[in-house]
Amino acid sequence: MSDNPHFRSQVHLLRTVINRARLVWRLMRDPRVPGYLKALPVAILIYLALPVDLLPDIAPLLGQVDDLGVLIVGIESFIALCPSEVVEEHLRQIEGRARPSRTTSETIEGEWRLKE
Repeated sequence: MSDNPHFRSQVHLLRTVINRARLVWRLMRDPRVPGYLKALPVAILIYLALPVDLLPDIAPLLGQVDDLGVLIVGIESFIALCPSEVVEEHLRQIEGRARPSRTTSETIEGEWRLKE
């Protein structure tokens, strides 16, 4: 089954979708991403939850196609508008090429002296 190229492409597509969702989640939680950009994924979720469609459900699946298009274009636009260095950092971590930073603080060197 795993030798089937169709199966491998489906697995690859699923992995890509999951990694995109993880990337959006990480970017939404990252303080380096401006708040006004974080409104875009929220607006997408609101649009998908509302019963209003750009294309009415006249033909079967047509109404879902516009929802899928809004989702894809919105998410890819959000990722493209985020600071590229932040996106790259999260992509490296998601893909396992870098370990996540446990702290954002810097080390300050100095000496301790007791006051007499």
